[in-house]
Amino acid sequence: MMLSRSSLSSLSIVLVLAACATKAPVPVAERSRSGAAATPAEVAAPPRVARPGHYIVKPGDTLIRIALEHGQNYRDIAAWNGLENPNLIEVGQELRVVRPESGAVSRPVASSSAGVEVRPVAPTAAPAAPADGVRREPKGGKMPYSEQAWAQAQKPDAPLAVAKVEPKPEPRPEAKPEPKSEAKPEPKPEPKPEAKPEPAGNGDRIDWAWPASGKVIAAFNETSSKGVDLAGKPGDPVLAAAGGRVVYAGTGLRGYGKLVIVKHDNSFLSAYAHNQNLLVKEGQAVSKGQKIAELGDTDSDRPKLHFEIRRQGKPVDPSKYLPPR
Repeated sequence: MMLSRSSLSSLSIVLVLAACATKAPVPVAERSRSGAAATPAEVAAPPRVARPGHYIVKPGDTLIRIALEHGQNYRDIAAWNGLENPNLIEVGQELRVVRPESGAVSRPVASSSAGVEVRPVAPTAAPAAPADGVRREPKGGKMPYSEQAWAQAQKPDAPLAVAKVEPKPEPRPEAKPEPKSEAKPEPKPEPKPEAKPEPAGNGDRIDWAWPASGKVIAAFNETSSKGVDLAGKPGDPVLAAAGGRVVYAGTGLRGYGKLVIVKHDNSFLSAYAHNQNLLVKEGQAVSKGQKIAELGDTDSDRPKLHFEIRRQGKPVDPSKYLPPR
């Protein structure tokens, strides 16, 4: 019985499909990256902590800003840290920001064990016995002549007998009775006056005054304003709020423009920013009410005086120190 061509074609297609269905699946081998061990995540190093009286330089810091934040003269900080150029400080550098107790600089002492050769002590050889059998060392001491000493000297092996001479007792001076001293009453310690706490806001008895006559256009707050802003016209006088010495006069502090910083004592300093002209120099002594600058708008959006009072480098509210208007 002969099959038609269409039947043969259908049969061949069925056989091909059956053959494909019986093929085993191709094994797939999972390959991992050879030699690429999982590396643990790098642990961030903890931030450095400055020693007491020191500060670690952060990005964007300048020596002038560091001095202002710690209530110091930037030249003093440069001297304490041996900085030849105050403008060259590095991030992560530790700087002393508190006056050292003495001028001595502590340096590590080099170990004394380096380069020292240690040798064992050679044992001392015993002295050889003389050939004639006569010992000449050590030499004996002198003794007064006596029959006993002469007989003892004839026996070299026997120990020499030394006669003990008892010292004669020295006459003691007669003890004289000491005159009796009259008992004096012990003085009573005077009571120490109790230390009274200083009244808050007196500025260590600094006589403060307003540095400009303009009205307050921005008050102090700890987040956005570290002082007060006083309105004014370009060229208006800027006066020293109290007597002291100028520790900085320049433009090295970003955001302050032409700036004057006056140090009044070991605790307080005042800052005068955005000036048009500076009339004092660093190291100059100024008195209360002295004209130290002219009001301006350097590094500011309008003419004004930004005034700060800092205690131990920390900004404080000037309104608590300035007299009422």
